[in-house]
Amino acid sequence: MATMLIDREAVLETPPATREEEQEADPFALLAEVPQASGSGFRLFQTIPSALAALRANKGRSILTTLGIIIGVAAVIAIVALGEGASASVSSQLAGLGTNLLTITPGSTRSGGAAGGAGSSVTLTSADADAISQNIQGLSGVSPVVSGNAQVIYGNQNWSTRVQAVTPGYLTINDWTIGQGSAFTDQDNTNANNVAVLGQTVVTNLFPNGQSPIGQLVRIRNVPFTVVGVLASKGSNGFQDQDDTIMIPFRTGQVRLFGSSNINQIVVQVADSSQIDTVNSAMANLLRQRHKLQSYQADDFSIRNNADIISRVSSVSDTLTMLLGGVAAVSLVVGGIGIMNIMLVSVTERTREIGIRLAIGAQPRDVLFQFLVEAVVLSLLGGIVGILIGSGVALALPIIAGWTTVLPWNAIALSFGVSAAIGMFFGIYPARKASQLDPIVALRYE
Repeated sequence: MATMLIDREAVLETPPATREEEQEADPFALLAEVPQASGSGFRLFQTIPSALAALRANKGRSILTTLGIIIGVAAVIAIVALGEGASASVSSQLAGLGTNLLTITPGSTRSGGAAGGAGSSVTLTSADADAISQNIQGLSGVSPVVSGNAQVIYGNQNWSTRVQAVTPGYLTINDWTIGQGSAFTDQDNTNANNVAVLGQTVVTNLFPNGQSPIGQLVRIRNVPFTVVGVLASKGSNGFQDQDDTIMIPFRTGQVRLFGSSNINQIVVQVADSSQIDTVNSAMANLLRQRHKLQSYQADDFSIRNNADIISRVSSVSDTLTMLLGGVAAVSLVVGGIGIMNIMLVSVTERTREIGIRLAIGAQPRDVLFQFLVEAVVLSLLGGIVGILIGSGVALALPIIAGWTTVLPWNAIALSFGVSAAIGMFFGIYPARKASQLDPIVALRYE
C-alpha cells in the first residue's frame, strides 16, 4: 500500500512539461485524468467519454476493426432481402394460378404391371363436373377442362400452343382478366360457337406488327375461330409461360376440336378456404361413388390443392434464405473475433494508462466497463454502417439487376441486436483482463 501511495503522489506531482511530453508519446494518457468516482459509486457518464476518447485517438484502427461486422451485417441483410423477394415473387406467380383451388385429374393407367403417368387414365367426364357442381356445397366455381397442343395459323404466321376448352367461369376461377375485347359467354358455350380468347404470347407471335387480333379469324387444327378477346398477361408461374395459351368454349372444344367425351381435369374453387379439406373429402366420396369403386380399390383420380403447392414452394424458398443468411452470419462471428483481438492488443498497449487509472483510485469495474463499452461501440457502429450498406444494396438490386427484393425489417432489427451482443460477448475477455491488471506492475510497464 505504501508503494502504491508513493507512486500515486509521484504521478500527481509530475511537472506540467513532463506530462505534456508524456501525452504526446502516449495518446491515451489523457484518459488517466478522468475524474475519480466518488466513494464506490459507478459513474456511467465518466466511463463512456473515456471509452469514446480512446476510440477517437485511433480512428483508423477503429474503422478497420469494424469491417468484419460491417461486411457481415450488410451480407445478411442483402441476402435475406433477396431471398424474401424471391419467395414473394414465386408466391405471387403461383397465386396467379388462382386461390382456394382444387384440381381433379384422372389417375394413372396400369397394364401388365407397368403404371402410366399421372393423368394417363381416362376416368373423368363432364358429367362428373356437373355432379360436383350440383351436389357439393361451398363452391364458388366449377369448370371442366379439355386441353391439348395445336398449331394455330393466321395469314402467313403460325404458332404451336396449348389450347384449353373451358367454361366461361374458368377465367374467374383462375384469376384471368381480359386485356382487350371480351371473354366468350355461356351462350357461346351452349351453342358451341367458334370463338377464342388468345394469350399475350400467342398474339405476339401471330400478330407481330402490332395489329389488333380482335375480330380476326385464326385457324386451330384447320378449324376457323373468331378472336373475341385477349387475356391480360400473367407471365411465367415458374413451370410454364401462362400467356402461351388459347381458350375456347368447352362444348366447342369437345365437339369440334378434340372430339372426346373425356376431360383432362376439373377445376374447383372453394368459397371459404377453411372448408377446403371438407370439400376435398366430399368430392372424393362423390367421385368414388360415381366411378363405382369398392372400398379396397384405390382412387382412379387425384385431387391437388394449389395452397399446398404454394406452401411447399414458399417453405423451400424460406429454407434456402435461412441457409444463405446463416452462411453470411458466419462473418459476424469472424468480425467479433477481430474485435476481441484488437481489444487485447489495445489492453497491452495501454497497460501503463490502466495502471495510472487504478493508482489514482479507479475501480477495476470502471476499467472493465470502459473496455467493454469500447467493444460494444465498435460493434454497434459496424452494425449501423452494415445496415445502411445492406439496405442500400437491397434497394439497388431491383434497379441494377432487375431482381425482386423485400427489405427485411426483422432482419435489420435482429442484425443490430446481434451486433451489440457480439461486441459485448467478445469484449468481455479483454475488458476483464484489463480490469485484473496489478497497478504497480502496470505502472512499470514500458
